[in-house]
Amino acid sequence: MKGTIASKMGEITINPDVIATYAGTTAVECFGIVGMAKMSVKDGGFARLLKRESLTKGISVEIEDNAINLDFHVIVAYGVSIQAVADNLIENVRYKVEEFTGIEVRNVNIYVEGVRVID
Repeated sequence: MKGTIASKMGEITINPDVIATYAGTTAVECFGIVGMAKMSVKDGGFARLLKRESLTKGISVEIEDNAINLDFHVIVAYGVSIQAVADNLIENVRYKVEEFTGIEVRNVNIYVEGVRVID
């Protein structure tokens, strides 16, 4: 389902892929996030770090009752507080996506799929 905003000139419809791309770009800018992850069945169920151009594969966008629900599958940096990283990610993504789209972000769910050491 697409997000819709009513304005005095008509309706604005936003594709969930646009929201996923923007949310993914915002997420990888957050401290402690190494990148988005994709679970791979053929790799034995291990998480695979996605390249920057494939960020949307680690994000699920659902729009219900003109509110956005986001699911992030992330890989975090080794040695950082997962709770602090998750709180920072939720706050930044919620603020920026709401500002970008004008649609309420109801839920941001984070699934930590792995930990990586950053050089």
